[in-house]
Amino acid sequence: MALHWILAIALVAIFSVGVYMADLPFSPQRLKLYNWHKWAGVTILALSVVRLAWRLTHTPPALPGKVIAAMPGWQTAAYHATHVALYALFFIVPLVGWAYSSAAGFPIVLFGVLPLPDLVSADKALAELIMPWHEISAFALAGLVVLHVAAAIKHQLVDRDGLMQRMLPGKQ
Repeated sequence: MALHWILAIALVAIFSVGVYMADLPFSPQRLKLYNWHKWAGVTILALSVVRLAWRLTHTPPALPGKVIAAMPGWQTAAYHATHVALYALFFIVPLVGWAYSSAAGFPIVLFGVLPLPDLVSADKALAELIMPWHEISAFALAGLVVLHVAAAIKHQLVDRDGLMQRMLPGKQ
C-alpha cells in the first residue's frame, strides 16, 4: 500500500515537472529541473522494481465479492489490462527517458554524485527518434493514472462498494 501511494505521488510530481520544464527557455532553472526529473525518474524506476518484486511475491487481496458480483466482464478485463499497462509503463517511461538522455549525450548523474551508465551511445539522430516516445509513453501513463483514479472514484461514489477502502491506510 505504501509503495502504491509513494509511486502515485511521485508520478504526479514528475509528470507535472516534466510538462512544466519542457517549454522553459534554456536557463539554470531548466537545467536544474531536468536533472531533478532524471533523478526522480531513476528513483521511480527503482521503486517500480521493488513494487513489481513485491507484487510477484505477495498475492494481493482478492476483490471483495460484492465488487466481483457487480462488475461486468468488460470492467474486470479493463481492470486487469489497466494494471498490466500501468506496470509496463512504470518501466517503459523512465527507461525510454534514460535512453533519450544517453543518446542526446547528457549523462545521468544520480543526485549529482553517482554517474549511471549510458543505455545507448550518444547519437543525436537516435535521440530525435527516441524523444517523442518518452513524451508519448509519459502521456499514456498519465492517461492510465487518470483512468485508474476515475475508476476508484466511480467505485467510491457511484457503486459505493467499498473498493477504495482496500487502499486507504488504516481502513482494512
